[in-house]
Amino acid sequence: MGRYIVKNKVQQFGKFLSGMVMPNIGALIAFGFLAALFIDTGWIPNEKLNSMVSPMLTYLIPILIASTGGKMVGGDRGRVVGAIAVIGAIMSDTSITMLMAAMVMGPLAGFCIKKFDQLMDGHMPAGFEMLINNFSIGILGMILAIIGSYVIGPFMAGGLVVLTAGVDVLVNHGLLPLAAIFIEPAKVLFLNNAINHGIFTPIATLQAEQAGKSIMYMLEANPGPGLGVLLAYWAFSKDKATKDSAPGAIIIHFLGGIHEIYFPYILMNPVVIIAPIVGNICAITFYTITGAGLVGPASPGSIIAFMSMAPKGMGMVITFLGVAIATAVSFLIASPIVKMADHKSLEDAQAKKDSMKAEAKGLTTVSGADVQAKDIKKIVFACDAGMGSSAMGATKFRNRIKDLNLGITVTNTSVDNVPADANVVVCQEILKDRAAKSAPQARLITLENFLADPHLDALYAELETLTTGKTAEADKTEAPAEEKKETKAGILVPEGIKTGCASVDKETAIRAAGQLLCDLGYVDANYIDAMVEREKIVTTYMGMGVAIPHGTSDAKETVKKSGIVVMQYPDGVSFGDEKANLIIGIAGVGDEHLEILANIAGSLEDEALLENLKKNADADTIMKTFG
Repeated sequence: MGRYIVKNKVQQFGKFLSGMVMPNIGALIAFGFLAALFIDTGWIPNEKLNSMVSPMLTYLIPILIASTGGKMVGGDRGRVVGAIAVIGAIMSDTSITMLMAAMVMGPLAGFCIKKFDQLMDGHMPAGFEMLINNFSIGILGMILAIIGSYVIGPFMAGGLVVLTAGVDVLVNHGLLPLAAIFIEPAKVLFLNNAINHGIFTPIATLQAEQAGKSIMYMLEANPGPGLGVLLAYWAFSKDKATKDSAPGAIIIHFLGGIHEIYFPYILMNPVVIIAPIVGNICAITFYTITGAGLVGPASPGSIIAFMSMAPKGMGMVITFLGVAIATAVSFLIASPIVKMADHKSLEDAQAKKDSMKAEAKGLTTVSGADVQAKDIKKIVFACDAGMGSSAMGATKFRNRIKDLNLGITVTNTSVDNVPADANVVVCQEILKDRAAKSAPQARLITLENFLADPHLDALYAELETLTTGKTAEADKTEAPAEEKKETKAGILVPEGIKTGCASVDKETAIRAAGQLLCDLGYVDANYIDAMVEREKIVTTYMGMGVAIPHGTSDAKETVKKSGIVVMQYPDGVSFGDEKANLIIGIAGVGDEHLEILANIAGSLEDEALLENLKKNADADTIMKTFG
């Protein structure tokens, strides 16, 4: 168990690091192309265009990475503060590319502004919101920039020098090829992006700035080791399905640069991992001897990207030969292993890969049997009362997988009443123990919110792998909204919609929604306290700026009839780390309110429409959209 926790933490940390760099890889590639083409030793030297290379590396890329890291932690405000803060680190030493400093300053800035906003939640003087919000960004950004200039920048510069010196020692003593012993297994564990873009890229970028190229760009991205494994399976696999699948995998891997495609082939026979390890060792040895390097990152790791970043002339020849060496060695080692292997299922290996990938993305299974994607027939979204959060989440995910035509039932219920035929239960982290007790047979997935959570993305990706060869099957639901259109009358009325509300604290907003439900005759006054109590159990924030407060399951007797009210807060109401612009109060009798929830969920698919509904739309527009 301890080993699993450590592995999961490492994967999460790696995912966080790569999450800052990956969205900005295009900027690094642009830098690589500019350098390859226009520097003094490039393909077409041009002094004016060469003048863009250094500023892009010194300023643009660190700012992009820091702003991304700030946004990951502190949202849009974190993005701005992160960009301001990293300037201090950059200017502390412009001779060094501050990518590592950016990876520290960005998240730090996001964390600081998030904590500030939490402290100010409910204490913001009326009429001073804009003043405080703007000045807090400026003042906090300035303070962090100063800290970056005097502390973070020099510290990271020193750390990068140490790391670079360590790499030089490895190169000078011929030890760098041994890095492949860690690189190739790490790729199969989905730590490749963390290693490549979190460690290798900052070092490589500094080296490329100084020497025009870096071998560090070549360590992980070389497509040769994986190509050798796939060729061995194509030539010698005893399983026809596996053998027939290999050519397609080769194209995707070698030309598309999607290395994940060969991971199942290794997982079928784990000893095969020796082949890419030795293949990469040989390639790195060759590159070290020849003084090879790329001018920029090869992302994705396709032969096209790999060769496009090679220096002109003999540099391209040497780069290609390294790929060929890795391919040949990997093929020669993998071939006898594949020949001697028993018949093993690629499908099972693919499922294992999907499970590992889900773990790397934070998808957790805390109870139940090992329910694989192919065995999933029913997915149940569960919340405390089974009224709002789970209904919205189920509706949105049902719509999302509809085009997959898998015939999977997606429904919702209270966490204590999960049906016995549920294969997967999705609930919030705080409810996992109750869900596990209610559905011990099911695979349990925990998440932070029901609308925009990476855990749901991972589940969708897992289900998406099943689409090949599937025939369309009617989408199954329990109490489908389409069949209940006659029940919607009076559930949402114009009087139940309030727009342009001034920001208040969370409890005040929830009570206001409850009072409106009471005033319109949907509930009695006791339901308001039940809504506040429900929020204390687990947040009703759904994601995407939407919260759906409702009463506890014990408060159903206080509900007179099904009703929904909508309160629009253009400046938002803080729900912990997030802000809700639409507070949708719900009181439900049976399933009568589900059609409107389905309409609301459908509206969330249109980003522009949702943004308008959250901040600008009038009551008539909201009524037409939701009702």
